[in-house]
Amino acid sequence: MLAKVLSFGLTGITGYPVQIELDINQGLPSYDVVGLADTAIKESKSRVRAAIKNSAFNYPIHKIIVNLAPADTKKEGSMYDLPIALGILAAQEIVSLKAFKDYVFLGELSLNGEIRKLNGILPMLISAKQMGYSKFIIPKENAMEAAFIDKIEVYPAESLKQVVGFLKGEIQIEKNDSKTFESALKQHTFSHDFAYVKGQASAKRAMEIAAAGGHNIILIGPPGAGKTMLAKCFPSILPDLTFEESLEVTKIHSVAGVLDPKQGIVLERPFRSPHHTATLIALTGGGQKAKPGEISLAHNGVLFLDEMPEYARNTIETLRQPMEDGVITVARNAQTVAYPANFILVASMNPCPCGYYGSTTHECKCTPSAIHRYLNKISGPLLDRIDLHIEVDSINYEDLTQYELEEPSAEIKKRVNAARAIQLERFKGSDSKTYSNAKMGEKEFKKYCSLDANCTKLLETAFKKLNLSARAYNRILKVARTIADLDGKQNIEQKHLLEAIQYRSLDKKYTF
Repeated sequence: MLAKVLSFGLTGITGYPVQIELDINQGLPSYDVVGLADTAIKESKSRVRAAIKNSAFNYPIHKIIVNLAPADTKKEGSMYDLPIALGILAAQEIVSLKAFKDYVFLGELSLNGEIRKLNGILPMLISAKQMGYSKFIIPKENAMEAAFIDKIEVYPAESLKQVVGFLKGEIQIEKNDSKTFESALKQHTFSHDFAYVKGQASAKRAMEIAAAGGHNIILIGPPGAGKTMLAKCFPSILPDLTFEESLEVTKIHSVAGVLDPKQGIVLERPFRSPHHTATLIALTGGGQKAKPGEISLAHNGVLFLDEMPEYARNTIETLRQPMEDGVITVARNAQTVAYPANFILVASMNPCPCGYYGSTTHECKCTPSAIHRYLNKISGPLLDRIDLHIEVDSINYEDLTQYELEEPSAEIKKRVNAARAIQLERFKGSDSKTYSNAKMGEKEFKKYCSLDANCTKLLETAFKKLNLSARAYNRILKVARTIADLDGKQNIEQKHLLEAIQYRSLDKKYTF
C-alpha cells in the first residue's frame, strides 16, 4: 500500500518541500531509500524500525521503498525520521493521514521513539509559511524557536506514540504558544558596558562613530591597554536588532546548530570572536554540508579578530569579498550556498611583535625590520577596507583607580540611534538596500558626500600626503558623513573631515 507524507528540506538557509512516498509490497524483506538521500537518511532504517517497535507498533516484514521527491535534489539530515515512520504506519492502515494531508512533519527519532531536536527548523518553517503551509508537527525542543512565527499552527511533540495518538484523535497536543519579539527584547540585558571602561576617550569616540555608521574599525595598542574590553562593549551601543534582522540571524544560527533552544531567537547582535588558529573553513563556512562559518554567524553583528596579524594571511584575506558585498558564497562538490555576511569588523593588534612600539610607558625592543614584517602581515587591500584605525595607549594609574563610572553604553547608544535614524530616512527611497553610511553605493556616495571648495582642498592635501588609495578616499568621506550625522549637520564640514582624516593616519605612520 502507498502512503504520502509532507516534510521539508533545507538548502543553505532556504527550505523546500519534500514529498515522502512510501510503498509496502510483498517480497523479500528490504528497506530502500531513493531520491538522492545522504547517509543520515539511509541510516534512518535502523532508527525508524526500533522507534516503531519500541512504541508498541508493528513493523512490516515486507519490501519497503521510500521515495523522497523531488528526486533530483540532494536530501540531507535526520528530519525525515518522523514522516517516514508515519508513512510506514499509514501504509499499514495503523493511522490515517487523510485528515492531515496539509500538515508538515519534521523530527528525528531516537530508538525508543522520542522525537529529538533539529537544527535549521526556523528557516524551514519560514519558507514553508511563505509557500502557503500553515500546520506543523515538530520536536518539542524546537518549540521556542517556532514561537516567534505568527499565523501558523505548530504542535510540539515528544514522541512517535504521542503523534500517532494525536492523528487518531486519542491524544491532544497543545498548540505552541506564540511570543512577540518586542517583549523578549525588553527583558534582554548586555553583559558588557562602556561605563566600566576607564579612560580611552578617543577610542570610545571612534567606536561610537563606527557604530553610528556601520564602519569597520581596528584598534592598535600595547598588551593590556583594553582593546578586547572595548571590542566586547561595542555591541552594547549598536542599534537594537529589528525583528526581520533577528530572523535572518536566527536562521543562520539555527542551521549551524548554535542557537540557544531556551531563548528560541537571537535578541542581541552577534559577537563572534574566532581564535587566531581558526581554519579557512571555520571562518568562511563549508564542510561536507556547506555549513555557515564565523563570517556568516556574525551577520548583522560584529566579527572580532583579536591580534589580527596572528591569523593566517590566506584566512583573513577571505574577508575582503564579504566586507564589500555582504555575502559569502560557499562552494562545495555537493552544493553551492550563498550565506548573508553583513557584519562590522572590529580588529585589534599590537603595533609590533613585543607590543610596545610607540608606547609612552614601555620601551620597544623590536628592530625596524621585525616591525615591518609584523605589520605587513595585514595586506594593504584589507587595511583599505577598515574605515577607522585607532591608537590605544596604556591607561594610567589615576584613571584606572577612579571610582566614578564612565558614560554608560545606554547614553552613547542614544546618539548612535539618532544618527542611524538620519541615515534610514536618507536612504528610504534608495533602490538598493542601504541602511548605513558604510554601505553607501556610488550613487548615494556622490549625492550625500559632496564637499565645498575648502573641504575639497583639505582632502586633496591629505590624499597626497598620506598616499591614499581611491578606496581609502571613499572611506574617509563616509566616516565624515557619519560624524556630521552625529553632529546633526546636513553637510560635511571641515571639522568633520579633519576628524575622519585622523582616523587614517596609520596609513602613513605604519606603512603597512
